[in-house]
Amino acid sequence: MQDKKTFNDATDHLNKIEGYPANVELKKLPRPLRFFGYFFIIFFAVSVLFIIIMNFLD
Repeated sequence: MQDKKTFNDATDHLNKIEGYPANVELKKLPRPLRFFGYFFIIFFAVSVLFIIIMNFLD
């Protein structure tokens, strides 16, 4: 895992205490979480396309 350079000591402390994820790779997550992630991304993309198409038809 790569360590990111922090802005200052306060943000470094906050990241260590709250535990922000550094780099999330969908391939390394458990299968149900991967499917949820893929579903969420696809749903968001289709929704944006649907909104754009409906605005052109209006």
